[in-house]
Amino acid sequence: MSLLVGRLGLAEARIPHSDRHGLIWLERGGLTVEDGTLRFRAAASDALEAGDYALPYQGVSMILLGPGSTVSHDALRLLARHGTLLAAVGEGGVKLYTAPPLGPGKSAVARAHARLWADEKARLDVARRMYAFRFGRILPHKDTTVLRGIEGARMKETYRIAAEQYGISWQGRRYNRQDPNGADVPNQAINHAATFVETAAEIAVTAVGALAPLGFVHEDSINAFTLDIADLYRAELTVPLAFSVAKRVLADPELLLERTLRKEAARQFRKEQVIARMIDRVKELLGVNDGDSNP
Repeated sequence: MSLLVGRLGLAEARIPHSDRHGLIWLERGGLTVEDGTLRFRAAASDALEAGDYALPYQGVSMILLGPGSTVSHDALRLLARHGTLLAAVGEGGVKLYTAPPLGPGKSAVARAHARLWADEKARLDVARRMYAFRFGRILPHKDTTVLRGIEGARMKETYRIAAEQYGISWQGRRYNRQDPNGADVPNQAINHAATFVETAAEIAVTAVGALAPLGFVHEDSINAFTLDIADLYRAELTVPLAFSVAKRVLADPELLLERTLRKEAARQFRKEQVIARMIDRVKELLGVNDGDSNP
């Protein structure tokens, strides 16, 4: 087991799983966060000497938490942010007590989702319906590449109009994955807002029991369908949320952009029942309803 003592200085790192190394086993201790560092304060056990350990969570794929251990909410948040998996296990890994959420316990939605995705014509039909939600009508085009191009042009105009509406200088959508904080305030705000909306979509997809990897517009991502759903709300929710908060932050540099956006997103999600609306939209797209309860 590889453990590092002291502050890691990697709080903003995003390391792909292909570059990570295996598992870390922990037991009989508390997993918490201190000054941005994931820490495990352990009692003596067969697996680990007693001590206070700093964990290189960005460089591992999964942490296995054994008997006699606790985990704080902050630790769960940090692990989720960096895509590091956490599983509660029995001693030596003989039992597994946690698993990814699998929806409401029925497979009807998942089966409906899989049938639509596996049929090329049906998959295109669902994608076209998604674009119809955004444009208010079904477009005649049957090539997803063309549809993506039309959507890209629409979003470019949406950004321009929103910037004008909120009185913000706009130089275009700019985002460098290697330097996300290097963008201007409006672009950073869009990044944060998109993350929050995607989280709401992930909750909706999970709650319904749909299959997150099987997207109809997005293809390669493990949460492709979640991204599909989030994109349905990009013009009506993500962009106004981002630009409204960007305006406040530009006017008051004392405000922290991510924190202000997070609080405003939470307020809007509750007020507008965003997740409930997303759940209804997922069921509508997949052609299922609350009566679809066959196992």
